[in-house]
Amino acid sequence: MAPQNREFAFTKKDFDFLRKISNARTGIVVTDDKFDMFYARLSRRVRKLGFSSFSQYCDFVASDRAGDEILELINAVTTNLTAFFRENHHFEFLSKTVLPKLLKENRDEKKIRIWSAGCSTGEEPYSLAITLKESLPANLHWDIEILATDIDSNVLAKASKGIYTEDRVKDMNSKTLRSWFMKGKGSNAGSVRVKPEVRSLINFGQLNLMENWSAGDIKDVIFCRNVVIYFDRESKTRLVNRYADNLKDGGYLFIGHSESLYKITDRFELIGNTIYQKVR
Repeated sequence: MAPQNREFAFTKKDFDFLRKISNARTGIVVTDDKFDMFYARLSRRVRKLGFSSFSQYCDFVASDRAGDEILELINAVTTNLTAFFRENHHFEFLSKTVLPKLLKENRDEKKIRIWSAGCSTGEEPYSLAITLKESLPANLHWDIEILATDIDSNVLAKASKGIYTEDRVKDMNSKTLRSWFMKGKGSNAGSVRVKPEVRSLINFGQLNLMENWSAGDIKDVIFCRNVVIYFDRESKTRLVNRYADNLKDGGYLFIGHSESLYKITDRFELIGNTIYQKVR
C-alpha cells in the first residue's frame, strides 16, 4: 500500500475506516487487497463532493446521520458481476426438477414464490422469469412472483428498467432472445428490452441482508449466488439460517459455484452442484 501518484491522498487509516463502515452495513469482509479498488471506486465521490483528500471524505461519512452518503459508499464498493443464465445448471434443475415438483405440491394454493437475493442489475431474476415462462404451461393461472432484491439502489434502478446492451445477450440462445426480448430501434439501436410479460413476474426492492428484513411470503426457492462468499462465518451462519426460516420445508437454496454451506448449518442438505434443500 505504498503511496502512488494519486489525485487524492488515501491512507491505510482512511481505508480501515471505510471498510469498517462497509462491513458494519453489509457484513462483507473487505480484505487488504481491496485497497486500490476502494480508492478507484470512491475517488469519484471525493471528487464530486469537492474534497481534496479521503480524510475529508471520511469525516463527512462519519457525520452522515441520515445515511445518504453511506448508501452511496455501499453502492460504489459492492461488486455487481452477473450474467444471464449464469451457472446454467441451476436453471436446468429449476426447470426439470423443481417446477414439476411445485406444480404438484402447490396445486391447492396455486402459488409459486421465488427470491433472487442479491439480484444486481437484474440478469438473474429475468433468467428465472424466462425459465418459468418456458417451463410452465402457458394457460397456468397461478399466482407467481419473483422477489428480486439488492442493497445497491443504483443497480436496482437499472434492473427494474430491463434494458441491456446487445453484448449482454450475445451468448443467449437465439430462440430465447427472440421470444423474450425486444430489439431497440432508432436511438435505442444496440440495446434490447425484456418483454413486459417477463418483467411482470418480478417485484424489485432494496434490501440489506445484514439488517432486519422480511421477505414476505414463505418462499419455495431462494437464489443467493456469489453473495455469502464475502461474509465472515458468523454472518454466513446467521443469514443462511434466516433463509431457512423463510423457505418452505423441502424448499431449495441455490448458491454460487465457489460457495459451500459445509459446517455452516445443518438445516440444509446438499443435493446437487451448489444446490441445497431445506431439511424437513
